[in-house]
Amino acid sequence: MAALRVGTRAVEGRFQTNGGAMAPSVRLLPPNREAKPRSNHSAAPGKARRRAGPMPLWRVAVFVSVALNVATLALLLHHYATSPPHHHNHHDGALTRSSDAVDRQARTASMAPSTGKPAVTPDSVINLDHGDPTMFEAFWRETGDAAELVIPGWQTMSYFSDVTNVCWFLEPELDRQVRRLHRTVGNAAVDGYHVLVGTGSTQLFMAALYALSPDSGDEPVSVVSTAPYYSSYPAVTDFLRSGLFRWAGDADTFEGDSYIELVCSPNNPDGTIREAVLASKTGNGKTVHDLAYYWPQYTPITKRADHDIMLFTVSKSTGHAGTRIGWALVKDRAIARKMTKFVELNTIGVSKDSQLRAAKVLAAVSDGYERRPEQAKGTTTPPHRLFDFGRRKMVERWSMLRASAAASGIFSLPEETSGFCNFTKETAATNPAFAWLRCDREDVDDCASFLRGHKILTRSGAQFGADPRYVRVSMLDRDDAFDIFVNRLSSLK
Repeated sequence: MAALRVGTRAVEGRFQTNGGAMAPSVRLLPPNREAKPRSNHSAAPGKARRRAGPMPLWRVAVFVSVALNVATLALLLHHYATSPPHHHNHHDGALTRSSDAVDRQARTASMAPSTGKPAVTPDSVINLDHGDPTMFEAFWRETGDAAELVIPGWQTMSYFSDVTNVCWFLEPELDRQVRRLHRTVGNAAVDGYHVLVGTGSTQLFMAALYALSPDSGDEPVSVVSTAPYYSSYPAVTDFLRSGLFRWAGDADTFEGDSYIELVCSPNNPDGTIREAVLASKTGNGKTVHDLAYYWPQYTPITKRADHDIMLFTVSKSTGHAGTRIGWALVKDRAIARKMTKFVELNTIGVSKDSQLRAAKVLAAVSDGYERRPEQAKGTTTPPHRLFDFGRRKMVERWSMLRASAAASGIFSLPEETSGFCNFTKETAATNPAFAWLRCDREDVDDCASFLRGHKILTRSGAQFGADPRYVRVSMLDRDDAFDIFVNRLSSLK
């Protein structure tokens, strides 16, 4: 029974609701008219006890205030008791479960990974400036748990992976899967090479510049590449204004004997197969081969590359750009040690979680081409083969782009080339990851600006050391964006 005490008297009681249930009620009992003594001690002798006079005003005010509060409480309790009994409803459990489900969905949404760029509509700005390889999402959605990975909370906590290895932060499983994939595809030699890991191939490119720069000298070594060259080469080389190296431009116009030549093959942005153009007479010239696009979905694999330093990345090989893993194959142990030291000082190693995921992804790719008989027995499901998927998509997209450029009449593309692919054992055309598109309209001097006016974002040829009438267009976006792009391009006259 509820009780609210005011002064020395209690307010208590019950009342009956409309449904017959008993609910708390409140009744105020007034104080005695006769004042009680303030103390339990007897009055002093000879003094008569005074009779209570009129109640003081402050005591009346307190009484009225308490009465109003109690009356308000009574009304609230009455309203609660006569309202529909939601908490006794048979739907109560369902409502609780529904609320819990909403909470779970909210928590799941807050933990869900990003999906990259938002969906596009026919009126959207189509951004093909970056080589964001979201085209491969469709393939990986169909592979089930082949590339899924669970990492326990206690795992990958140490800085170290294998202290006996030159690259002490390289996960052994990634080392194994990198070598396995190259042997499967036949695009690069791995025997006699050190495998190094970096946060994307860009970090390894910087590590290579550091390792190949002379230990002493009055001038920084010149870094060059044949134009059109990858637009990030100048920016990355000069970003920290290092005293060890500096960007020196087009290799075709370079004069000197001390240099680091960057060879990107197939080349970004135009997809051509490249070889080094410089030959040092004194041995002071070094070469770094960027083979990010030397995979069967883009070009025929015509030979097993065996250069001194070769750079690769999961971004363009499997499409996992967000994993941020690249690797280098390095012949010379001393150079490998210096490159490892750069990564150590730069980021104290490379994320083990990302390495393990990359290893799982590379293993899934190799499994698709090395499926054992017992794996295929009793199933009609064909193996998931990344390079087959990638080649089909690239052939289709290049066909669409060439048709679109022809329909427009104001654009041109490089001639298609082909060669015998040692991986597929057939003649295959080159289908580069980027299109090197030229605007041939006489009144257009800046193709990137012209396309921007039609809501198509590309990268200007000027950023590649080439004519601004050229642009680089990514061929690796999602289907919806690419379809809108080719349709919009064909309408331009």
